Amino acid sequence: MSNDRTTPARNFEGYGANPPSANWPNGARIAINLVLNYEEGSEPSIEHGETQSETWFTESHGLHSGVVGRDLAAEGLFEYGSRVGFWRLMRIIQERDLPATIYGCALALERNPSAAAAIRASGFDVCSHGWRWIQHYRLAPEEERQHIRMAVESLTRTTGRPPEGWYCRYSPSVNTRRLLVEHGGFLYDSDYYGDELPFWTTAGETPHLVIPYSLTTNDGQYAGTTGTSQQWFDFMKDAFDMLYREGAKTPKMMSVGLHLRLIGHPARAAGLERFLDYVKSHEDVWFARRIDIARHWIKEHPYQGV
Repeated sequence: MSNDRTTPARNFEGYGANPPSANWPNGARIAINLVLNYEEGSEPSIEHGETQSETWFTESHGLHSGVVGRDLAAEGLFEYGSRVGFWRLMRIIQERDLPATIYGCALALERNPSAAAAIRASGFDVCSHGWRWIQHYRLAPEEERQHIRMAVESLTRTTGRPPEGWYCRYSPSVNTRRLLVEHGGFLYDSDYYGDELPFWTTAGETPHLVIPYSLTTNDGQYAGTTGTSQQWFDFMKDAFDMLYREGAKTPKMMSVGLHLRLIGHPARAAGLERFLDYVKSHEDVWFARRIDIARHWIKEHPYQGV
């Protein structure tokens, strides 16, 4: 799979019927990566030059579409994520002594120094979620190059180290992967949804690792298809159960996407607690940060050509 700057090649085969054995540590059947999307404060808004407030993944999503100007209700729902939801999710995960990954929008973390300090102290890894919550596929290459640089510089200041992974808030552009490799310092990107295991690709002639993400095993279900925490738990349990069964023969990976302003609300967070406790009741599960998965894959499955 290549990332030509105008016509990226598509690959419909992937690993096919014979995916590799992941060789997760201690013979684990499945690697679980918890991802906290920290976006609040970087979303489209009047203060950042957009014509209206963002409502996506909030209780007001779809209710105020087309409204021009500030939507104070939507703004408050975003602020709930950073003021309340973040701290609840951190408590739930840390009480269970689990690792996690932060998908951090750089500007959002700049605006909440206490959250940035808590992330530094947690040992969670930070994957760059961009400088701002914007549509990278609309950016010209030079503008996108600048956004990548600003994100790295900002996250290095707020979290204490440069990010080693990348995930666009919206779909990447046809240039994103090439520009990440050009910038340097990134071990992987997660701008892909078409697989369940890491794989190698090239950007130009440079080997580059992709760790797929999931919009399915994600609390985005609450934005339209899931109503209660029990429904979300059942959905996630079914996904885990199948992957765990399959993992007895071919070890699997499961990304669990979480948003502070969605599952950070108490009635939804209860479902996350149930899910984590259910998974922890199983043997041969590796809870891992995304950077741990990347380093493991690089060691166990080095680039062999595409």
